[in-house]
Amino acid sequence: MLVAARELLAVRSPLDAELMVSDMIGAWWGRRLRGGDVEQVLGEGLVDYAAKAGNPAALTLLVAMAYLGTARQGAKAEGAALALMESGVARPSWADRVGAVKPTGCFVSRDEYGDQDTVVCTFAYRTDHLSGSPRPRRAGPTEDRHAMVLVVDYNMRGMARDAWVSSQVEKLLEQARSEAESNEMLRFEEIEPDQARALLESAMKATREPPGRRTPPPVSESYGAYHAFARARLKALPPGRKRPAPLHGEAPYSRDRRAMLAAEFLASDAAEHLSDPSAASRCADHIIDYGCDQDFGRALRVSPKKCETFLLSWLPRKVMLSPAEQEAMPHVLAAWVRFAAARTGLPEPGLRATLDAVWEATAKFSEAYRDPTAFGLPRALVERLLPDGDLSALARRVFAFPLLEGTHGDVDLDRLNPADDADRRVLLEIDHVGEGDRPDYEEHLAWHEEIASRLWEGDPPELWEAAQRLLDLGHDRHDVLHVLIEIAERIGDHPDELAAAFDDIADIPDEPPF
Repeated sequence: MLVAARELLAVRSPLDAELMVSDMIGAWWGRRLRGGDVEQVLGEGLVDYAAKAGNPAALTLLVAMAYLGTARQGAKAEGAALALMESGVARPSWADRVGAVKPTGCFVSRDEYGDQDTVVCTFAYRTDHLSGSPRPRRAGPTEDRHAMVLVVDYNMRGMARDAWVSSQVEKLLEQARSEAESNEMLRFEEIEPDQARALLESAMKATREPPGRRTPPPVSESYGAYHAFARARLKALPPGRKRPAPLHGEAPYSRDRRAMLAAEFLASDAAEHLSDPSAASRCADHIIDYGCDQDFGRALRVSPKKCETFLLSWLPRKVMLSPAEQEAMPHVLAAWVRFAAARTGLPEPGLRATLDAVWEATAKFSEAYRDPTAFGLPRALVERLLPDGDLSALARRVFAFPLLEGTHGDVDLDRLNPADDADRRVLLEIDHVGEGDRPDYEEHLAWHEEIASRLWEGDPPELWEAAQRLLDLGHDRHDVLHVLIEIAERIGDHPDELAAAFDDIADIPDEPPF
């Protein structure tokens, strides 16, 4: 990277320099290193290495990283750059202008479905400022206008999934306006800079914190290259909003409001053809919960992509449906689409496209949704393991409590409830028959209770992910549990450290600590 930084010596534009360095440090964005934080090991390591090199190429890299790096990287890079400049190392002509920008306008292109926002923030460089520092200090006239574009996807938890930069600002804005004028499913409007900052900071945070930490988030190939640039540019926008403005103006839904909305739907003309009111009611509850909990409180938002994701991804992973509910769900969802579209004013083309998507997904739904009873699990057993209906919890709860049927001595296992603390203790004692004479039996059993409770709740998610990796390698269940216990006992009550420790498990050591 330091060799590549030599190219920065020939660059004249601060924008080109910033984009080049953003691309360079984007090489490790979203990646993981075992036993260390990638931003610390590689990012801060690069700053330290450049500081020791002490040549003009190193200085150009440090100047850019003082603006584009993380807070720790930026502070270290600024100090190192100042030291090199004071020692007489020549700095590039653009050094004083890196990051010396002011916002000139913020805009958003939104589809009527509410699936995504394309946010355009325009900036220009200031032309008078103090020199001698690798960071901007003062405002002045502007030049070199450019646009930063980020795409926010609300079907992916509101994450920023794409980013790019354009110097053709007027052409970009005119194209967005033209597309909105010719397509009734698009809107293009100007928004306040503080609103843009809040929206994009929330989106970039969602991208940075994907549900599973072992793989990079599902973003475009170019996102990593622009991530550092976008993160730095957002700081040039005025703060003021702690969170984005409410999407489509919807307020949070309480349980009572959700129940009222379900009742309104079931009493509407859209639902009059549904033949099983009981199943329809439960299906409506799932649809509303999905909109409220997974889509920023937008229970009434419908789109082809949202309905497809709900039917083919979320339901099969998260919800335990009865056979009647499985049969009714596509029909209830289609009725909900008609009901919601009338309430929100979704244009007719959007309504037709969404209904088409529901019916196209219906045939796939029977294949995507796997009823646990189809694999030989009695429904009564599944209901004991899933009192909350969270289908995604089934495997980890079966792993935590494998002895739930039959008898042991005079204990009827079918009557024990793994969600009850007292019954949970009995189940774990039975799982440890023959170990009662070990001196640390009570303490050992208490740690098994701790791990079993965490597996039951899925807290942290990395715990079950680690267990699955070890099981896939062929390790015995009890050995896996003991490794998890050793980590929990060593880390203690430090949630982030505990999650990171579980996330780092790749195999059981040759000499397990038990």
